[in-house]
Amino acid sequence: MAPPIPTLPPSTNDPHSYAGSSPVRVRHLILDLQVDFDKRRLAGSATWELANPEAADEVVLDTRELTIEAVDRLDAAGNATPAKFSLAAPDATLGQALRITLAPATTALRIRYRTAPTAAALQWLHPAQTAGTEPFLFTQSQAILARTWLPCQDSPGIRFTYEARVQVPNHLLALMSAENPQQRNLTGEYVFRMSQPVPAYLMALAVGNLEFAPLSNRTGIYAEPATLAAATYEFADLEAMVAAAEQLYGPYRWERYDLLVLPPSFPFGGMENPRLTFVTPTILAGDRSLTSLVAHELAHSWSGNLVTNGTWNDFWLNEGFTVYFERRIMEHLYGRQYADMLQVLGREALHHTIAEIGPASPDTHLRLALAGRDPDEGLTEIAYEKGCALLLTLEALIGRPRLDTFIKEYFARFSFQAMDTATFLSYLRTELLNKEPGLEDRLRLHDWVDGPGLPTNAPAVSSTRFEAVAQILTRLAGRHSPADWHADTSGWSSHEWVYFLNGLPPTLSAGQLRELDQAFAFTTSGNAEILAAWFPHTLRAGYDEAVPALENFLHHVGRRKFLVPLYRALLATPDGPAQARKIYAEARANYHSVATGTLDALIV
Repeated sequence: MAPPIPTLPPSTNDPHSYAGSSPVRVRHLILDLQVDFDKRRLAGSATWELANPEAADEVVLDTRELTIEAVDRLDAAGNATPAKFSLAAPDATLGQALRITLAPATTALRIRYRTAPTAAALQWLHPAQTAGTEPFLFTQSQAILARTWLPCQDSPGIRFTYEARVQVPNHLLALMSAENPQQRNLTGEYVFRMSQPVPAYLMALAVGNLEFAPLSNRTGIYAEPATLAAATYEFADLEAMVAAAEQLYGPYRWERYDLLVLPPSFPFGGMENPRLTFVTPTILAGDRSLTSLVAHELAHSWSGNLVTNGTWNDFWLNEGFTVYFERRIMEHLYGRQYADMLQVLGREALHHTIAEIGPASPDTHLRLALAGRDPDEGLTEIAYEKGCALLLTLEALIGRPRLDTFIKEYFARFSFQAMDTATFLSYLRTELLNKEPGLEDRLRLHDWVDGPGLPTNAPAVSSTRFEAVAQILTRLAGRHSPADWHADTSGWSSHEWVYFLNGLPPTLSAGQLRELDQAFAFTTSGNAEILAAWFPHTLRAGYDEAVPALENFLHHVGRRKFLVPLYRALLATPDGPAQARKIYAEARANYHSVATGTLDALIV
């Protein structure tokens, strides 16, 4: 008989949540909020229904910069009595523990509170920062920012259901990571329900001048009116993606899958909020070439949202599986050659990250040790690409059919539960590795999970389409004219152009870059991935014609993936530090706190 799989404790060891010190767990939220754009705050109440099996006399919640106005205890009949509460001394990263005294009859707590204008999860945008003429609000709760707009148990290992009433200006639409309206009403009052339990980092709210366009009976697009047509075209394959994902790893468990296209200040490519993925407009390339990001966020509906990393030390369990799953979806839809390009670009990004962090650094382990640090420091390509490479290694050893069966059963068995690394390794050994003598040694599991860098048994990745790009790069080395290349490059995707730009030699002069630009119009490209790969070359060579486009990009795009390397490239030029400080001072208000938290330390 196989040994039993251990049960994951309820997040008692999460170093990034104060809630682990209490045996009381939240289980359902009733949220009532008013959105005030003038004061840049949310105000209202959060009523938490509690699970208290040990009859504890205190519950602990996470907060950061919240003003707690009053707390009431509620009994089973709904009777309210004031509760004693206290806020601990603030920690710069973790915020403040909110301790509330319970009575034996307490079944729920109602907390009246308001957010600060500086709440890190909330980005309030002026009309000039949007695609239209109205203000906009969106949240970004990952990793531990939900506590800045909601008193909660802000650990990925603690799940709850919720319902909400949100009052907004009556000319705007409110959306959440829940059942959503598809059009504005006359009152500005919106009611939401999420019946599947989620962790706090998947709580999301957006308010703006938004319209909806359906793509199928379960998929659709929300966007500002000026963006909606382009987004609807770009994401035409969304239903096909959902269907492909279901064929691979089982039914989609969240009813609808919609996308919300945010203003460009959104700091990430996408955020997998259940039922409503938030995406950056930088993937609206006009040719559907950057939609692998959507496949990634969709894959999170299984790996991350359905089975969630127990703590942020286990982040690779979310992202490694998701990257592997994303590329399987893209292969299913667009073929192996397309997916191979994504694998090569991902592996290049991984090698770059390992070199940047340091090949011996413990931060290149899959299992991290982030206690005492902001968990955002663990959101690197290690979790994404090293995690994916581990699954590719396992695939090479046991074959796709066995791995697919394992992953599908894993998602089914642990649905709506948390998973930490130790529990996963036990499950992996029980279900796969121990059934074949020597398999764990050949996999070198320890080297992957608790060892640095990329183990040498990682399968090599290659792309026949990139081999053709490499030939063009060879011609460049031989100083062939770019004007002769159009026949070779006319069918290239964004991925091939990025690979080409990444492969340009670092010795090209401003004149040579000008010749390339005249042939391929990189500086005026509408593709953010191409621009982000092109601008470092122009900065290094002093190609001044690209400077206005670079400044415009830095002023209007808030995606951290692009901002950090571009500011670093700018800082490395002779006049760059002063220029970087000037641009950043002007553009900082357009960036989310997730981005400024990194850039403030970089640009001094």
